[in-house]
Amino acid sequence: MELGLKDKIIIVTGGAKGIGAAITSILAQEGAFPVIIGRSASDNLQHLETIRKAGGNGDQVAAELTDPLACEQAVKSIAEKYGRIDGLVNNAGINDGIGLEKGSYEGFMQSLHRNLVHYYLIAHHALPYLKVSKGAIVNISSKTAETGQGNTSAYAAANGGRNALTREWAVELLPYSIRVNAIIVAESWTPLYESWINTFADRDAKLASIVQRIPLEKRMTHPEEIAQMAAFLLSSKSSHTTGQLIHVDGGYVHLDRALV
Repeated sequence: MELGLKDKIIIVTGGAKGIGAAITSILAQEGAFPVIIGRSASDNLQHLETIRKAGGNGDQVAAELTDPLACEQAVKSIAEKYGRIDGLVNNAGINDGIGLEKGSYEGFMQSLHRNLVHYYLIAHHALPYLKVSKGAIVNISSKTAETGQGNTSAYAAANGGRNALTREWAVELLPYSIRVNAIIVAESWTPLYESWINTFADRDAKLASIVQRIPLEKRMTHPEEIAQMAAFLLSSKSSHTTGQLIHVDGGYVHLDRALV
């Protein structure tokens, strides 16, 4: 399917690793021009080299997304360089394990800045350009807001906020024909996920127990499968889809537990 993304300038936060890297790669394959915003210029450039070797193109801006001024400057620099912004994927974040019992106010607030506040800031600063292009916004979110996980209060709260902002922005931006949707991720193999699995004494047994609970094909969701949905939601092929929380999770969240 031709998605009509050729030469579209699309910001992807955290677009150099994990799910973000898959999204930027798929967008480049579709002919779009993804611009990575991430804290590490070396990581950003390394992934851009991978994209270019595959025949695509893109750019990057190194910015610490927990810094409000850096968020503003990153978006401004992209807009000034390319003259437009055609889409936004809010993706950057980390399940940082700030719980209730052993957490703290400081840790909770820091986690919200790592996982939620920059979603608002990047969208806020990109909005004037998205209004011109009638671009789309895709927020990457997590099942933790719906299922809970344990010992991750801040991350769960941030994802609840991502979901709520998706619906709120979809309403607010109706007059501008800007569509806003979220992709809810459950179990997907990324470097961060691997690091978490490695914290268990018997990592293989833990991983097997998780995979067994994924209804469709008893396997984890590939980052590329999430990326394909992101590309579709950014494209005109999803032209009447907005305000949706779309689960790309092999049925993990909603299908009957009796299946597994």
